[in-house]
Amino acid sequence: MAGHPRIVVHPPTPSGGRRVTVGAENLGVAYGVVDVIEFLRRAGSDPDEVRLDDPSEIEWLGGGPGVWS
Repeated sequence: MAGHPRIVVHPPTPSGGRRVTVGAENLGVAYGVVDVIEFLRRAGSDPDEVRLDDPSEIEWLGGGPGVWS
């Protein structure tokens, strides 16, 4: 995803959701990894190419892909 705006998964809210942004665009609130992948697909990313554990692709604030509450 080189050259693309930075994907950021923000810290969990009290309800367990995490806001997902790409650059300045808010993609929505994810409640699990499947939601993150779906938001990225809708934004034009190939889900098979997304590497959730690669910090050069996705910045996880407040915990990695296993933290939802």
